[in-house]
Amino acid sequence: MFKMSIVRAVALVMMAGGATAFCPAPLAKFTQSVSQRISQATAARPLGPQFSLPLRTVALFGLGGEASASTEKSQYPIVGGEEIMSQKAHGTSEKPVQENLKWNCDIKVADKICNFNRHYAEFAGYWETTDFLNTVDKTKETTYYDSVTGKPLFIAPRGRSFEDFVRESKSHGWPSFRDEEVVWENVRCLKDGEAVSVDGTHLGHNLPDRSGNRYCINLVSVAGSPEK
Repeated sequence: MFKMSIVRAVALVMMAGGATAFCPAPLAKFTQSVSQRISQATAARPLGPQFSLPLRTVALFGLGGEASASTEKSQYPIVGGEEIMSQKAHGTSEKPVQENLKWNCDIKVADKICNFNRHYAEFAGYWETTDFLNTVDKTKETTYYDSVTGKPLFIAPRGRSFEDFVRESKSHGWPSFRDEEVVWENVRCLKDGEAVSVDGTHLGHNLPDRSGNRYCINLVSVAGSPEK
């Protein structure tokens, strides 16, 4: 009965999304606990290859894992107001994404996710299909820049190895950052867990687990270069 309620609620959330361009994809890259709590019938009905089940839906049903006590007492995330994501000249931003995104990220997908989207994500594992793992410097920290404004948003890995960063990101399906890896001057989280830039770029969602806050971020949102 509980399982069916979850399935029906997820279906309603998907229907409410309205846009056929954004759609659920198979959840093979999610952790086993997530897969067990969304029925195979729901997961096996993808409507397209580019977009995945809203990360907000995962957060809605608490599928991100249990938050630790340290998370509850943490000063992070820094919470921003809904006005950050108000409509501007180009969706929620003032302009489109940069033309030459890093790691061969798809510009059209990036522009939709960054500027015309609040709930959906690139498909799980998308970041592994790009040039990221082949070209990123594995010996030092990498700065991840806003695909729209070019402002620094994340610096990783910090407090862990590159291998640990990749392992966690592969486990969850999206590049996953921790509190100390966020450039808080330029990043905020809304009350529902949506992670955004201070300029209105949709980044992903905060899905806490037993280790604390975990920011699951679309690679297409952080594939920019610093603007001169």
